[in-house]
Amino acid sequence: MFGQQKTVDGIIFDKDTKERIASVLIVNTRTKQSIYNNLQAEFKINAEPGDELIFSKYGYHSDTLKIKEVGTLTIYLKPTARMLKQVNITDTVQNPEKRLQSTKLEYSKAYGSASNRDLLSVSPGVGAGISIDALWNTFSRSGRNARRLQEVIERDYHENVIDYRFNRTLVASITGLKDERLTDFMQKYRPSYYTVVYDSEYQFIEYIRGCYRRYSRNPRAYTLPVLVTPPSATQPKP
Repeated sequence: MFGQQKTVDGIIFDKDTKERIASVLIVNTRTKQSIYNNLQAEFKINAEPGDELIFSKYGYHSDTLKIKEVGTLTIYLKPTARMLKQVNITDTVQNPEKRLQSTKLEYSKAYGSASNRDLLSVSPGVGAGISIDALWNTFSRSGRNARRLQEVIERDYHENVIDYRFNRTLVASITGLKDERLTDFMQKYRPSYYTVVYDSEYQFIEYIRGCYRRYSRNPRAYTLPVLVTPPSATQPKP
């Protein structure tokens, strides 16, 4: 008869701010079990004394802990510098929070009574790169159109967050692709916003590697067909 499986539980905090961190990947190296902690930063995983647990999350240094005794753990992860700072950007690009705050301050009427304060609460990345002046001139200043303006800004912001993490420097270093083939691959296997925001660094690299394996097997997959002009359109009318 098998003995009862032992478990350990705990809470994960940011080492600098002491705030709780959710969506941290936890792996038991012996059993290969992997879980994520919950939105309250709490977790519970099967483990015994001597097991090693690895804690990892994008934006933080991974940490390894060897279990000495079964009980409640308190884990502190140290934030890491944002990856790939050498990405080609101009000195006018701001991080997303600063850019969005600047946008909301500049166009406060779009973020007044008709706005939803949580609408643009997103994870770190790159600020929106759209022309706010052009958008503002397109829409009227009514509450309904202000809401539409918010949605356009949010959608563009999400795309820029993807561009920041799924950038040419990172993808080229993982796949070895360059020039036109790199552009082709990145267009065909562009990740979703939620993949970019919630995947750990390890998961995101594995996502790119998996896509590259599929691309290597069939580079023409997802290629749009060439438009062909019907013969009747090129023949002169009688």
